[in-house]
Amino acid sequence: MQFLHTMIRAKDLEATLTFFCTHLGLVEVNRYDSEKGRFTLVFLAAPADVELAKERKAPLVEITYNWDTEDYTGGRNFGHLAYRVDNIYKVCERLQTAGITINRPPRDGHMAFVRSPDGISIELLQAGENLPPQEPWLSMPNTGEW
Repeated sequence: MQFLHTMIRAKDLEATLTFFCTHLGLVEVNRYDSEKGRFTLVFLAAPADVELAKERKAPLVEITYNWDTEDYTGGRNFGHLAYRVDNIYKVCERLQTAGITINRPPRDGHMAFVRSPDGISIELLQAGENLPPQEPWLSMPNTGEW
């Protein structure tokens, strides 16, 4: 397993980037704008991690800015932790066997979400190419929030 990123939602993207980049010293290494999804993702790395982050896309802080702003209450501005795994199906099967709910199953062979006992959302991402879709994951619905 490899740590990838922590996601934080920003109500004011420029103020958030000023804090993290200008004041804290993180470096923007990637940005993605989604017209369809109406959001911007900005990936930041610590100065000593910039080359590693560009090469491996980790370790990063992901700033998510939703264009249609909302107030984030109850800690909702903290999004999730993300880890790359060698086989997303085996990891999800192991978690499910342990009684952990798979909130967003890996239907696409690429991404899944689970929650910690404290409700922290954990994103699991398949290393390398997506695995071919397979049951039971392919037809499994989302459960709760993720």
